This record gives sequence, structure tokens and C-alpha cells, in this order.
Amino acid sequence: MPHAARDVDPSADTQDQSTAGAVRELPPRRRGQLPVDLGRGFLIGTAELVPGVSGGTVALVTGVYEQLIDSLHHVSQAGRRLVLGPDRLTSARAALGQADWRLVVPVLVGMAAALLTVAGVMESFVTGSPELARGLFLGLVVASVAVPVRMLPAEGRAVWLDLALVLAVAAIAFWVVGLAGDGGAGEVPLVLVFLAAAVAICALVVPGVSGSFLLLIAGLYTVTLDAVDARDIDYLAVFAAGALVGLASFVPVLRHLLEHRRRTTLLVMVGLLLGSLRALWPWQSVPAGAVEQAHGPGALLAPYDPVLGPVLLAVLGVVVVLGLIGVESRASRGATSS
Repeated sequence: MPHAARDVDPSADTQDQSTAGAVRELPPRRRGQLPVDLGRGFLIGTAELVPGVSGGTVALVTGVYEQLIDSLHHVSQAGRRLVLGPDRLTSARAALGQADWRLVVPVLVGMAAALLTVAGVMESFVTGSPELARGLFLGLVVASVAVPVRMLPAEGRAVWLDLALVLAVAAIAFWVVGLAGDGGAGEVPLVLVFLAAAVAICALVVPGVSGSFLLLIAGLYTVTLDAVDARDIDYLAVFAAGALVGLASFVPVLRHLLEHRRRTTLLVMVGLLLGSLRALWPWQSVPAGAVEQAHGPGALLAPYDPVLGPVLLAVLGVVVVLGLIGVESRASRGATSS
């Protein structure tokens, strides 16, 4: 999210340099906004199905990011109070009462509608045309690198240190993604599903980070889409449990890092995005024993047919994300001036 320039302490990486974690008082929802909020939820849910498009970015563009994050924070607080106390039921009920349910419920319903209707189409596209799908996703993710870069606060240390951090994280991510391709055969361990869901849910908090992309580099993207399309209750229950744990644990940690180690955290995100592009090179071999062609990254190959389609779709992906960034930037400037 863009931030206005202001004077900062050179050591401000240890301080809260942004308003990302602080949520200002926002007006309550009106009943007439219900259809609009359902549509916002559908857009956010559709974005979460596309690797490289961040649901957080779409929430920013549609103007509900702050309200959603604030409500997620209260829900996670309620879960912690219910477990740790004091006055478990009373304090948990009080925290839940602070969430904006007139917004949260319609958005969740819209997201669920998108997941149930669009998942099958996306799974068919990724499985039936892996080169085209990876080309589109490559363009989306390349352009998405601009989101955390634009969110960086003022410089507080040498540029070469920032570059070294980004390159180191990118190299590690490139290596880890290469290992993910070895896990495409047979049954997917439910423990992996649980952990992947717990991490992927953090994408709702950070604009520019795609939850579907995290599933893709873990080799779980098409498996999860197929589970949604087939209504696989066991898989979805484990996935939902992991997401809830992620909301209650990872999301508060991520909020803290963005408040107190903002520049370092965003640079790590940039490195992760760049290194993870290894999974999206359009022309790859099929990993040995893989059930589906798009089940995980394989060895990188020289371009083979189709060539033009993936290239054009990559360009389209860049245009789409840059367009979203432009809309969000204009909306932010308008809100600041009003």
C-alpha cells in the first residue's frame, strides 16, 4: 500500500514506519452495501484462485482491506482468548463483537461462491494447458514484485545490504522450489496440506503475495483445486484447520513484522517472489511420477511448442497486475486528498 513520505529516523527499521498495522476508525457498513460487498468477496475469491494475483491487492483496490484486516485481527484475538483466557467466553465474545460482521459475512459468502464456481475452470486450464497457464502466472507474479517494492519505507541502511538480502532469499527460494517438484507423486500428506494452508492464508494480509502461488510452488495447487471441485470433505477440513491456525498464529506475527521490521520483511517478500519464479517458467519437464502435468515444477527446458501463447499470456498478466496497481494508486490518492 502506498505511503506518504515523511521524516524518518535512519534506524527506523526497528520502528513502525507505516500505518499498515494501525487501522483507523472506519464508518459502519450500510445495509445497501450488501450486494457490493458480495461482489467484492467474489473478486477477492477469484483472485485467490489465480497464482500471482493477490487477494490482498484486490481487497486494497476494492477499498475493504483495512476493515478486513481489522476484523481478522479481532477474530484471531478471540481464538487466543478462548484458549488462554482470562474470562475465556466473555473476552472472546467481546473480541468477536468488534469485528465488522456486516462486511465479513458477505465477503466470505462471495469468496465461497467464487471458489465453488471458478475452481473447476482453473483446474482444467492448469492441467490441460500447463505451458499457457504458467506463462500467464509468470507475467502476473513478475509484475506483482512491484507491490512490496512500492510499500518499502524510506532507506535506513546501505543499498548493497538490501540487494544482498534480496539475492540471498531469492537463491534459497529458487533452490527450495526446485525440490518441490520431487513431491508430485501419490497421496499428498495431510500434514503438508495443513502447513501449506497455514502459510497460504497469510496472503490475505499482505498485498502482492498470492496464496495460490504459495500452493503452486508447494505442488498443491491443482490438488487443492480438484479437492474443491470434487467437494473432498477430508482434504478441505484439514485445509480449513490449517488456515485457522495460520490466522491465529502467523497473521499476528506477520502484522508485527510489518510494523516493527517493515523494510526487512518487504525485502524478504521481494526475494521470495523472485526466487519462486522458477516454478513458473512455462517450459518444464513433467516431474517423475507426477499425477498431473501441473502438479509441481520440473526441470527447466528451452522453449518448445507452444511458444507464442505463453509469451502473450505473460504480457497479459503483467498488464493486468500493473492495471490493478494503477487503480489502487489512484484510489489511494483520492482518499488522501478527500
